Amino acid sequence: MTLTLLLLVAAIVIVLCVVLNNVSNKIGIPMLLAFILLGMVFGSDGIVKIPFDNFSFTESICTVALIFIMFYGGFGTRWKEARPVVVKAGILSTLGVAMTAALTGLFCHYVLKLPTALGFLIGAVLSSTDAASVFSILRSRKLGLKYNTASLLEIESGSNDPCSYMLTVIMMAVIEGTVSGGRIIYMVFAQIVYGAAIGVVIAVAARWLMKHFRATTSGFDTLFVLAVAIFSYAIPNLIGGNGYLSAYIVGIVLGNANIRGKKTLVPFFDGLTSLMQIIIFFLLGLLSFPSQLPAIAIPAILIALFMTFIARPLSVFAIMAPLRSKWRQQLLVSFVGLRGAASVVFAIMALPASRQLTGNEYDLFNIVLMIVLLSISLQGSLIPLVARKLRMTSSEEDILKTFTDYSDNMDVSFVQLNIGEKDSWCGKVIKDLPIPQETLIAVILRDEKAIIPSGKTKILPGDKVIMSARDFEDEDLMQLSERRIERGSEWIGKKVFQYSPDSNELIVLIKRGNRAIIPRGNTVIHKNDVMVINKIRRESLQTVPQTAAEISGK
Repeated sequence: MTLTLLLLVAAIVIVLCVVLNNVSNKIGIPMLLAFILLGMVFGSDGIVKIPFDNFSFTESICTVALIFIMFYGGFGTRWKEARPVVVKAGILSTLGVAMTAALTGLFCHYVLKLPTALGFLIGAVLSSTDAASVFSILRSRKLGLKYNTASLLEIESGSNDPCSYMLTVIMMAVIEGTVSGGRIIYMVFAQIVYGAAIGVVIAVAARWLMKHFRATTSGFDTLFVLAVAIFSYAIPNLIGGNGYLSAYIVGIVLGNANIRGKKTLVPFFDGLTSLMQIIIFFLLGLLSFPSQLPAIAIPAILIALFMTFIARPLSVFAIMAPLRSKWRQQLLVSFVGLRGAASVVFAIMALPASRQLTGNEYDLFNIVLMIVLLSISLQGSLIPLVARKLRMTSSEEDILKTFTDYSDNMDVSFVQLNIGEKDSWCGKVIKDLPIPQETLIAVILRDEKAIIPSGKTKILPGDKVIMSARDFEDEDLMQLSERRIERGSEWIGKKVFQYSPDSNELIVLIKRGNRAIIPRGNTVIHKNDVMVINKIRRESLQTVPQTAAEISGK
């Protein structure tokens, strides 16, 4: 396949993934399912039949993708909302994961008669829950949950992958015979302590640097945070620490810090994480052979049922009941334990170890993939129904409050008004100003000091008045474009009100050197001015009567 053809296929796949993401959000099924199915369609057993069986390449790509997914999982966590449940969630994401893995391992050995080590390896790989799948459902259905359950699920599902990864690494070492009892204890110590400690150090250092140094080029702050996310995984991983735990901790610290440029960081990492998820899910589907799934269907279905209705509930109730959690909350948390992409990625990592036990390196991958497909398609689609049946939903709770980008989702914008001596507002107190409804003076900047205004605050010359108002929601109505006034232009020296090449255009801003000018009708146009023009779509235009005759209808 040529590079051009490969790029064309990649572009088609990404477009299809975006479309499938919108469809999956509307019907409430996690996008993981749609992307894996799309990969299967393109794979060797599918319609397109792209030959692909490179497990090592897939593991490398997915490992990198998980770094950003883990980092943004922490970055998007609102600590204020999570603090009341952090202890409970922390126990679930560590002890709960270990209990789920142990119970699943025992089931695989004693009921399915699998080798003991393979059973516990399957349990370790499948022990974590998938945050992306859980929250794609909660967000798409706008499921506000009682008792701070949304924050509990976010912390638990976002932080349990490191523990599952640690258990997988330990079981791989046990199967390969490279560790002793003392070595296992050290591995647990190194994974947790090195990962957490280095994560805290990197987070504190990055936060300090972002507060004291400013990049001279726009966008470099985002690149710096991108590098920090990579550092947070690579450094602890070099010395045996848990890189995913470190990345998650760094994400939490930076996401809840008052750092510069967070408004641009959120959409960047949101888009990057979505792309990483698309890559992981599609590659896993591309790598799979659906024709091999029927051979392992029975054990996979039995493991999925056991984990959903026995292992996960026992682990959750054993932890949450002593902490006096509501029984309805315990049932919902038990049911929401979806298996996802991390489990399949860890299964790929563990293929060499499983091959030593079974001689068939594809069994583990197929078993885990089948369980994940069952979990997200059946279990995932029932989450809204189960939440309502348990009376755990509440219209007073907002699922978006659990994320640090919640404020960015508020429909409010801010504008700055520079007050001159001749302005009508100058010298008046705020209570006497004709301020429109749904508009508020949020702050006044005076002599480089910020003033929180009251009704008695007086507006002085030189003040910068920051006002808040509702966002305009119909973004498609207006289209902004730039137009530079070149040498010899007929508009040089003319006033803005004379500039009318198109009746549905309005100059909303003039860039003149380093200055940004809000124009008036008598503002003179200069050479090299860059005019920002708002153009209204013609189908949205209405004729506004201008004369008395027009108003009267004559």
